Amino acid sequence: MTTDARAPALRHSDVAQVPSLIGNTPLLRLENVARRFPEAEFYGKAEWANPGGSVKDRPALNIIREAERAGLMSKDKILIDSTSGNTGIAYAMICAARGYRLKLYMPSNVSEERKRILKAYGAEIIYTDPLEGSDGVIRRVRQIAAENPETYFYANHYDNPANWRAHYNSTGQEIFEQTQGRVTHFV
Repeated sequence: MTTDARAPALRHSDVAQVPSLIGNTPLLRLENVARRFPEAEFYGKAEWANPGGSVKDRPALNIIREAERAGLMSKDKILIDSTSGNTGIAYAMICAARGYRLKLYMPSNVSEERKRILKAYGAEIIYTDPLEGSDGVIRRVRQIAAENPETYFYANHYDNPANWRAHYNSTGQEIFEQTQGRVTHFV
């Protein structure tokens, strides 16, 4: 299944600096919560300030960086994964910045806005039957990547430890620094 709407592709120069903008998001004091519990301070990390507007920017970047360091991702490979939106947008943005090809499998019922954003970054999108669910799409992508290992780097963001390491190594450190080490609890 395909869509009729095609967004104009962005130029490489438009997105080349995107990875350097990911992270170092503001830590905001949650005033309404703090008023109810004056004995403590409450903060929230403003991950929407990432260039992709999502908390998924960090894991996508870390998955790609770790794959590059391990020699799994290069210009001759296509990053392949399944997504329903935000991780795919982050991949598309970062792949465009790094000059990588991207192939995403996603349900056909995702919003038109997501489809247009992905196309603008140059992602190849394969739409799947929404009734397949996430598990069906993941199995399909896993099989395609396994049958073509010379063609694809399967990012596998659902099971890739680089996903959680992104927050362990960057978000956590930022919170500690932004609170001058005063953080005592994290949810």
